[in-house]
Formats: sequence, C-alpha cells, structure tokens
Amino acid sequence: MITNLVLGARTGALASDLAPKSGRRGSGPGAMRLVERNSIVARRLWYLFATGLLEPVLYLFSIGVGVGKLVGTLPGPGGGPVPYEVFVAPGLMAAAAMNGSVLDTTFNFFVKFKYAHTYDAVLASPLGVADVTRGEVLWAVLRGTLYSCAFLGAMVGLGLVKSPWAVLAVPAASLIALAFAGAGLAATTWMRAWTDFDYVNLTIVPLFLFSATFFPLSRYPDAVGWIVRATPLYQGVAMERALVLGGVDWSTVAHAAYLAVVGVVGVRIATARLGKLLQP
Repeated sequence: MITNLVLGARTGALASDLAPKSGRRGSGPGAMRLVERNSIVARRLWYLFATGLLEPVLYLFSIGVGVGKLVGTLPGPGGGPVPYEVFVAPGLMAAAAMNGSVLDTTFNFFVKFKYAHTYDAVLASPLGVADVTRGEVLWAVLRGTLYSCAFLGAMVGLGLVKSPWAVLAVPAASLIALAFAGAGLAATTWMRAWTDFDYVNLTIVPLFLFSATFFPLSRYPDAVGWIVRATPLYQGVAMERALVLGGVDWSTVAHAAYLAVVGVVGVRIATARLGKLLQP
C-alpha cells in the first residue's frame, strides 16, 4: 500500500510537470516553439507565401500606377497635393499587414483548431494555452510584416517613398498586424462553422475599401468619417501615410497606441476563450 502511494505521488508529480502550464508560460520559449512549428510547415507551402509577396507589385502597378494616371493628385498628410500612386501606396501597405495577419489567425487557425486538432497535441507538451495564443499571434505578425516589407521594397523601387520617417514603416506595419492578429484570433474563438467566416469577409472587405486607403477622409460625409476614424485599418493607413510621405506628429503616436491596445486586448480575450475551449 505504501508503495502504491509513493508511485501515485510520483505519477501525479510527473503529470503535473508535463501538464499545460498556461498560467506560468508567457510569450518566451513556449510561444517561439509554436512559431518554429509553423515555419517548418510553411516550408512546404512556400508558394502561398510567394503569392502574398507578389501582391504588392500587382496592386501598385494596376491600382496605383494605372489608375493614378486618371485620378491625378490628392491631398497628402500635410495637405499638399501628391500623385495618386504616392497617396495610395502606404494605404495598400497597411492593408497588406492586415491581410497577412488575419489569414493566419482566422481561416488557418480554425482549421488547426477544429479539424486538425493541432492544439490537443501542443497542450500534451509543456506548452500552455498562453503559448498557443501568443505563438499564433506572433506568427501572424511575422507574416503580415513580411508582406509589408515586400510592399515597402516595391515602393522604394518605384520612387513612392517621400520621407526619411519611412524607416519606421515596417515596425508600424507590425503594429497593424498585431492589432488584426489579436482581434482575428479572439473573434475566431466564437466561430463554429465555415459559414461564420462570412462575417470575416463582411468586415475585412469594407475596411479595405473605405479606410481612406484609396481616397482621403475628406471625401466622406462627416458622420461616416467619424466611423471610419474609429476603425483599426484607418489608424494603420493614417500612420503609414504619415511615415512614408511625411507629416509625423503626435497623432501618429496616438495611432500606434490605438493599434497596440487593440492587439493586447485581443490576445487577452483569445487566451481566456481558448482556456475554456481547450481545457474545459
């Protein structure tokens, strides 16, 4: 009997050591292990990443350079006129950060969670729920940032960068990706079927079209303009436009703070939700 008690105690201690430690682990080595796992899987799907890297060139040539010949000039961040391709390029860069991060934290995450049961295996290791959340968000941020880097490279090659502040455009894109990754992951924890993702498209497409990406906020009615100002993509577009074209002021800091808060709140909500779903 004593032997059984000793073995039981040792087994319990071992199970405790191997059990998910969502409360103890943070965004350190545990989250990085998940990023490493995703990067290994992504090597076999490199062509999907290649399409995201080619997207900036296609957008800039078709919408920016092509349509720009018809539109002419628009007011930039400082109020001065800028060519249409110069105006629209920072907005498209912000949208690229959004699209890259949302893809991973909505559709891809849902497949791994609902069908592949990837996280059941992850939680059988010493990783915890917080590692899953932060690892997936970090991976999404890396993907969104990579797409934005490709966009910025195309902009530099086409001569569309007009300010030395553009060196901060990539970190700013990471903030945009963080905001949408956190919000996307939190929203996906409520998804139950593929039909629910119609709401994702219903959100992303209007944001892409009407967040001052293609024309200035002054073209909107006042009531609509205030609604647009409250959206995260507008905050990212305004921040990128100020950095790439000049006109950086304290409002640029406010845009960055807004996006950081959205991202952090989203991560916290997603962690709490996944704690209930993966460890009921």
